[in-house]
Amino acid sequence: MSTTADAIRSADAHSAHNYHPLPLVVASAEGAWMTDVEGRRYLDMLAGYSALNFGHGNRRLIDAARAQLERVTLTSRAFHHDRFAEFCTELAALCGKEMVLPMNTGAEAVETAVKTARKWGYEVKGVPDGHAKIVVAADNFHGRTTTVVSFSTDHDARDHFGPYTPGFEIVPYGDLTALAHAVTENTVAVLLEPIQGEAGVLVPPAGYLRGVRELTRERNVLFMADEIQSGLGRTGRTFACEHEGVVPDVYVLGKALGGGVVPVSAVVADRDVLGVFRPGQHGSTFGGNPLACAVALEVIAMLRTGEFQGRATELGEHLHRELNLLVGGGAVTAVRGRGLWAGVDIDPSRGTGREISEKLMELGVLVKDTHGSTIRIAPPLVISKEDLDWGLSQLRSVLGA
Repeated sequence: MSTTADAIRSADAHSAHNYHPLPLVVASAEGAWMTDVEGRRYLDMLAGYSALNFGHGNRRLIDAARAQLERVTLTSRAFHHDRFAEFCTELAALCGKEMVLPMNTGAEAVETAVKTARKWGYEVKGVPDGHAKIVVAADNFHGRTTTVVSFSTDHDARDHFGPYTPGFEIVPYGDLTALAHAVTENTVAVLLEPIQGEAGVLVPPAGYLRGVRELTRERNVLFMADEIQSGLGRTGRTFACEHEGVVPDVYVLGKALGGGVVPVSAVVADRDVLGVFRPGQHGSTFGGNPLACAVALEVIAMLRTGEFQGRATELGEHLHRELNLLVGGGAVTAVRGRGLWAGVDIDPSRGTGREISEKLMELGVLVKDTHGSTIRIAPPLVISKEDLDWGLSQLRSVLGA
């Protein structure tokens, strides 16, 4: 039996089956490439769902982490540490906001945003206690915690995990009329992904985000943008909301903020929103720890150069141009996305998204399926044009296009 088979067999025997990974076992990675336990190389066209925007083993990030590892890694928020104020200051400035509430995972950040909106609604807007409503979009993906699955429409994520947390109204994504009807005097926030990643990289209609911004401002409702996957360079801008010139009240960040090195997430907003918290009302042992702050500070510095946003724009235009050539040829029915991020709908006659992903893996390219017939493409922003073209050529080969 091969080393790969042994490792997969052991994992299947001793870990909960909450994922269905492709049958390979990664041992090392650098840039846009990963190597398995048997020495075979694969082009990573998924980038950890945007957690690895800056590539595997990015030297700047590894050096920042190593330097901090030698000093102090954790204090808890029971004490100040010398990287915390700088991290909060720099992240707030990057977002054009005043305050930061750091956490670890994206789901934690979403839970924090929910708590923030409710507390703001009661103490600032004046909604009667216990009556706050948050409007969300169908087909959303904000995590899989108990509260978050309560407003999910994904049966795999939601079914048999009730009873569900009340206080959420679900409307169709991209439908401003439905959103306007759902907002009432007790609505405290609208929580949306500027681009829905898990749903298949769904880009809303032009003007939708601007309409959401105008509506929420008129109704005294917080606009909370979940930029966990779409943010930090992926779409060609620092934030996907920028494509419509929109600044939400609250940014919810994660994934790439930790550079693929450590989990880092945050809720970022102005003082009139995040200022509602008092000591003891929310927290995290590891949130805002020194190691996380050191890595995230380097991520912020890298984003300030504009290099990665520029690469995502340039290579993204090339990616979408090449993918759109496949539409209508019997292999691909639709392509969506922005920047270095694409959802590709496969004609069912060519196989399911899982089957196409497995065939690409055999050729040395790693992508991930979603919703049956769709594959997601989101390579690290450091990928070269030559490697991107090679990956696309393998896709054309698998599709017979």
